[in-house]
Amino acid sequence: MPIFNSSKNKDDFYFDNFVECTRCSLRAALLLEETMKDFSPAKLEENVDRMHEIEHEADTKKHEVLAVLMKAFMTPIDREDISLLSSCLDEVSDKIEDVIQRMYCNYIHDILPSSLEIVAVVVESCREMVTLLEEFKNFKRSKTIHEHIIRINTLEEDADRLFIKAMRNLHEDEDDPVNMLKWREILMYLEKCTDATEHVADVVERVIMTNT
Repeated sequence: MPIFNSSKNKDDFYFDNFVECTRCSLRAALLLEETMKDFSPAKLEENVDRMHEIEHEADTKKHEVLAVLMKAFMTPIDREDISLLSSCLDEVSDKIEDVIQRMYCNYIHDILPSSLEIVAVVVESCREMVTLLEEFKNFKRSKTIHEHIIRINTLEEDADRLFIKAMRNLHEDEDDPVNMLKWREILMYLEKCTDATEHVADVVERVIMTNT
């Protein structure tokens, strides 16, 4: 467990941990994009293992926050918000891992081209989430934090549109019913990734509204 010399250091710990969690999510998103853009069935199992290491790191950071929070007397924001935000951040990495695991379980041999558009939005949403949480420590003075919240919400809407388009094209163009079912499932898991980043932005927005 971290050792703190002052209450300020403990406050910084929470915010710094949030940022580290977002960076895990971004690494996971970039690995997923790399896997899908340069797809090789022979490398898929290796990338599943790499992804699990990233997810495990994010999970560990969540438990570090909760361990400190359980013993904390004073917290920089409401303790329930710290717990909720930590869980939502961990959920982003979980959802990204779900995609690559589903690709592996479904024994995918080729990548659906429309899925690459969605994973690009997932990466961009994770980048924006990193910036949002970097700003979060100074949310009472930040002039840009609301822009990042809006941007994440917009990216989630973009992913929804691409998801609907991809699902329509899949049903229209795919002749193999088994492959259709495989990719229906993967696309649904992929779309949940930007839902997860939006949940993070929603929690941050709520914290700002109740503390300013």
